[in-house]
Amino acid sequence: MSENVYSPKLTLSDLYQDNVVYTSRPSYISNPWLKPDEHQSNFLTGRELLIANQFPVIVHEASVTDKLEKLFEEVGKRIPPSIYKFSDQQTYESLIKKLAHEERKKIYFQYIHDEDVLEKSYYALNKDVFVALNNKARIPEWTNGKYLPQREIIPIEQFDEAIEHWNYPFVIKPGDDLPTAGGYGVMICYNNQDLAKAKKRIKDATEATEQLIIEQKIEAVQNYCVQFAYSEDIGIQYLGTARQLTNEYGFYNGNENVEDVPQHVIDAGREIMSIGVSLGFFGVAGFDLLLDEHNDVYAIDLNFRQNGSTSMLLLADELTNGYHKFYSYFSDGNNDHFFNTILRYVKKGVLYPLSYYDGDWYGVNKVNSRFGCIWHGKDKAYIQQMEEAFLNDLKVK
Repeated sequence: MSENVYSPKLTLSDLYQDNVVYTSRPSYISNPWLKPDEHQSNFLTGRELLIANQFPVIVHEASVTDKLEKLFEEVGKRIPPSIYKFSDQQTYESLIKKLAHEERKKIYFQYIHDEDVLEKSYYALNKDVFVALNNKARIPEWTNGKYLPQREIIPIEQFDEAIEHWNYPFVIKPGDDLPTAGGYGVMICYNNQDLAKAKKRIKDATEATEQLIIEQKIEAVQNYCVQFAYSEDIGIQYLGTARQLTNEYGFYNGNENVEDVPQHVIDAGREIMSIGVSLGFFGVAGFDLLLDEHNDVYAIDLNFRQNGSTSMLLLADELTNGYHKFYSYFSDGNNDHFFNTILRYVKKGVLYPLSYYDGDWYGVNKVNSRFGCIWHGKDKAYIQQMEEAFLNDLKVK
């Protein structure tokens, strides 16, 4: 039997000391492998509010308006009081500096920031450890050399020559310290056309990237995100596993809950977490582990940071027992209609709100609103039916 997905439950307050503040926003300074839209980055800051408890979180003002308050009221929740707000790059970076330099806080970053934003001595989690653990080229070190697809790490200037020896399908990834997210830095190639697109992206990233990873494309039967948390007080705790929903090119399309996770998959994740902890990691981590037709486990990405589906796992007891799906939606320009449709489905008891980025904070319909949520219901077929109806209702003005 695998461990119970629904226990133990904890909140972020259980993992961090009182002097730590959390930011899930990527830096305003982008890199060629992570070019998030500014509004998407601001939207991300509201994702963990319901699992934060008393843990202070830095949040964009548009992510904590009366719209979110109304959605939370419907599920008996409130916006936590321990939040720090910002409105743009200047107020964000000033806030981080003020918290560190004047209030002697440590910052727990979801994504590293440049030294001119904050010196690494103010990181709650050692910055060098954090960077090393999230470097895709170093995955063999964090897996004890196990769970690895066939792979090759090469200097970027040798890529054209090296790729000649590979047969389709294969995967290309950056092999440096630069963060990626949501599959954006992953290039899956099935044919010459895909490779031509990848070569263009690689050329654009040449100045910022020293090495690349070429990796065998695993034909996965299951694609899991296995999650753990660690603090000195609680030790390593298994939070549960979510099934990753991706398209054929690896782009992230949300997560769904899964209960019958093979024990050897969980054990592989625990082994990786133990190595991270031995190097000084603490907090939440989620590992992308594939299972192939031979029941072999492959570690394709190690996220020593919170994941999109972390909230879904921690809030499982708040949700209807059955099927859960984490996903996000964007308004198509009519923000009022978008919000009212969401509110209707939250009231139906099938849509659980996590975050709402209120585009009207900038002025009516100037910026598209965004919504992060969990679908929950008796089974997958019912939720698919509900989601289809929801998407149709969004179209009908």
